[in-house]
Amino acid sequence: MNYFNDIAELSPNEINFLLELSERLELNPEPNALKGKVLGLLFLNPSLRTMTSFQSAMIRLGGGSFVVSPDMSIHGLETKDDVIMDGKSAEHIKEAIPVISSYSDAIGIRSFANMNNMNDDIEDKEYKKLTKLVDKPYINMESAIRHPCQNLADWKTLNDFDVPKQNGKFVLSWAYHPRALPLAVPASTLNMAVLRGMHVTILRPDEFQLPEAIMNKARLIASDTGAKIEETSDMNEAMFDANILYAKSWISPSHYENLEEETEIRSKYKNWCISDEWFESAEKSCRFMHCLPIRRGVVADHSVLDSARSIVIPEAKNRLLVQMAILHTLLK
Repeated sequence: MNYFNDIAELSPNEINFLLELSERLELNPEPNALKGKVLGLLFLNPSLRTMTSFQSAMIRLGGGSFVVSPDMSIHGLETKDDVIMDGKSAEHIKEAIPVISSYSDAIGIRSFANMNNMNDDIEDKEYKKLTKLVDKPYINMESAIRHPCQNLADWKTLNDFDVPKQNGKFVLSWAYHPRALPLAVPASTLNMAVLRGMHVTILRPDEFQLPEAIMNKARLIASDTGAKIEETSDMNEAMFDANILYAKSWISPSHYENLEEETEIRSKYKNWCISDEWFESAEKSCRFMHCLPIRRGVVADHSVLDSARSIVIPEAKNRLLVQMAILHTLLK
């Protein structure tokens, strides 16, 4: 494995290998496995779990890491092509990435969607441009349309809590957020669940139907794994017999390039805040998942997050464990 970019690019054997390795490294640590190895971490967008979990993973495996971010008092980074750099930014990404890569044995890059052109974001055009500048193994730490480290951690979490694979019911629900958020997590979470063979129901208001390109990719995967995909705006219908409720906010695709109009539409659905009532028709053991960060009282009620059904903390811990497996595989 020379890179880790999209969980849908991995074979079932590769996914199982990484999951099994993450469990082995938790039970039997290898504190010298990556001795002398260095991981460069480039964050063009904010991070808490991704940054700290990768740093912790490298330390636990005996290696080291460094972080580069425009928010860390470095020169401003310019990412646009063919720009006259007579403004705030003093360094271009075309020089920055090769330099970072030369200092490290592998590089992780986080670069969110610009949300200016939906087709470009779905094709991950900006992220692909960045990875072309890398001559080392690289890790996608979230791009415009992918979040594979989160996906692998979510898969491990489902396994840890004995959530059924084939025909286990997975509800991917839109939830209100005061900001328009990218499609990376809902799109890649959908792929993860269908790769696992689950019965996936996408619960969302009508204006928040996922783009057809995203749905087509998921349907293609489902045709191989036996997964089922449904969409609805009816909460009771979606939650009936559900094993998992995975909440995430995302932008209205039909208003992708008109954020003012999108804000007006999104504000109509402030009542889409996950509460205890959502679980009334679900399986009694139904669990609540979210990739974090989560706005309490906005995306989900305090009572949900503080209840035994919430597994967001074990889910976050699994980021560390699966990333140890990814690094071990890339660099050992």
